[in-house]
Amino acid sequence: MKVIGITGPTGAGKTTVLNVLAGLGGVILDCDALYHDLTEHCEPMRRELRERFGDGIFDGEGHLLRKALGAVVFDDADALADLNAITHRYVFQAVEEAIAAAEAEGKPAVAVDAIALLESGLGEICHKTVAVVADDEVRVRRIMARDGISEEYARLRISAQKSGQYFAERCDHTLRNDGADPSIVEQQAKALFEALIHSN
Repeated sequence: MKVIGITGPTGAGKTTVLNVLAGLGGVILDCDALYHDLTEHCEPMRRELRERFGDGIFDGEGHLLRKALGAVVFDDADALADLNAITHRYVFQAVEEAIAAAEAEGKPAVAVDAIALLESGLGEICHKTVAVVADDEVRVRRIMARDGISEEYARLRISAQKSGQYFAERCDHTLRNDGADPSIVEQQAKALFEALIHSN
C-alpha cells in the first residue's frame, strides 16, 4: 500500500485531485478534519491545550473556541510553536492509526491531505508527496465562490499562506490545476496516482 501526501495552498483544488485517488480505491485522510475531531474528543490533547493556553480557549460546554485560541497564537511565535508541538503529535498518531487500518483492509493507497504536511513531519511517513498548485487569480475566484467571501478577504487569505512555488519545490510531484475544465487535471492525477500505486 502506498501512502501519498497531498498538499498545496488554499483554492488550488486539492479536493478535485483527492477525489481521483478515492475513485481508485484510496482512503482520504483529511488532517484538518482529524484535528477538529481531536479537539472535541481527545481528552489528553484537550488537557495539554488547557494547561498551556488556559481555560479561556474552551466554552462552558467544553468546545474549543478556535478564534480565542487563534488570538492567543496570532502574534506570538512561541505560543504558535507550542500549539503545533501539541497538536501535530496527536494528529500524527491519528494518521498512523488510520494508515494501519487502511492497510489491514487491503486498500491500495492512502492520501494524507494536510496543509502543514511538510512542516509537521507527516511528509516523512509518505512514500511520495504531491503539490497541487494554481495561479493566484484562479485561487482568488475559487475561494470567493467556495466560502462566499469578498475578493479583499480572499486575497488576505492567500497572502497569509505559503506560495504554490514553496509547495512545488518541496514535493516529489506537482499537479497544476489552473484550468476551468477539471477533467484535464483529473486525467493527469489519475495517471500519476496509478503510476505511484503500482511502483515498487
